[in-house]
Amino acid sequence: MQQRVVITGMGIWSCLGTDLDTVEKSLREGKSGIVLDEFRLTYGYHSGLTGCVERPKLKGLVDRHTRRGFSEEAEYAYMASREAFAMAGVDEDYLRENEVGCIFGNDSSAQPVIETAKIMEEKKDSELLGQSLIFQSMNSTVNMNMSTAFQLKGVNFSVSAACASGSHSIGLAYLLIKQGLQDMVLCGGAQEVNHYSMASFDALGAFSKRMDEPTKASRPFDRDRDGLVPSGGAAALVLESYDHAVRRGANILAEVCGYGFSSNGTAVISQPSDEGSVIAMTRALEDAAMQPADIDYINAHATSTHQGDQYEAIAIDRMFSGQHALISSTKGMTGHECWMAGASEIVYSLLMMRGGFVAPNINFENPDEYSAKLHLATETVETEVRTVLSNSFGFGGTNSALVVKKV
Repeated sequence: MQQRVVITGMGIWSCLGTDLDTVEKSLREGKSGIVLDEFRLTYGYHSGLTGCVERPKLKGLVDRHTRRGFSEEAEYAYMASREAFAMAGVDEDYLRENEVGCIFGNDSSAQPVIETAKIMEEKKDSELLGQSLIFQSMNSTVNMNMSTAFQLKGVNFSVSAACASGSHSIGLAYLLIKQGLQDMVLCGGAQEVNHYSMASFDALGAFSKRMDEPTKASRPFDRDRDGLVPSGGAAALVLESYDHAVRRGANILAEVCGYGFSSNGTAVISQPSDEGSVIAMTRALEDAAMQPADIDYINAHATSTHQGDQYEAIAIDRMFSGQHALISSTKGMTGHECWMAGASEIVYSLLMMRGGFVAPNINFENPDEYSAKLHLATETVETEVRTVLSNSFGFGGTNSALVVKKV
């Protein structure tokens, strides 16, 4: 017998705020978290735009030995996870006495890798590296540190799938719980924001150059978009079986009822595909036993790149033309949170569900021939949100779509 899967806790640490209430307020107001970092230009970037993410202060929250192994993104993930566990009513006693899994999306950890290389090149002695850089530099840095810090005993691995990583982590947690293999899983996504982390991305010419107006630089679906803005932080969710949540008296936020995935199968590693997107969305809806008419809100992946937004607009129009679902990309406010985006956008969508509104697709001033067909929310819409479809797509053609609904 397959289990229903529900969300009982969520946490966020992003450029829109470092707690759920602040982030909900930013979403409702259409407030951007994008700034110009002049140091990036000095360092050699062609674009100095970035999401402004506060570094947490962990002293007093985590013992010195444990926090030395935290990468930047693990710091963000720890704070988001604390908030998620607190909302779920999961304390140290519960974690000690029960098996809880941990799956996070993370696809790089640049800063400790570069720092390791610098020390080796200068000192020629690996003993000078210490014992913390290895735990910061591995792709599994987030889940290994969360499992250690919270002393988790369940499934424990990373999902490395480019900008769909956070979404796939939720999808895989959902499948494990649905099949009865875990009762509860902490899952999400995390992304570092330091200047080392995005230089190779900047080299692709994918970033917006609209540096005279940072808050207007990220323009999903707008005709005059000129590239994405990098950002980061972390988002965490507590997923558990419905029966388990009811038994322990947990407050249920929403139900995860659909997960779809695909690969584009194209010969170009950065080429988006409307067909791949349609397959992922269709599978998610079929898994949820829903039709396009059942969806109230679509959180689009749209990153503010020409091709990416174009192909997603084509895919959404193919499936949702004439339907009532409102559409927006929160990346107009956050920039592209990369490995965390698929998880943070579920949190953003749940905050809209909780608050009874759809956040605006900001900076949308002129449609192109593809976005003109979409039912975009260009300003905040006060409305009941019962069902959400969230899209996440990444380099290499990886696609993920999730459906969540009110219980």
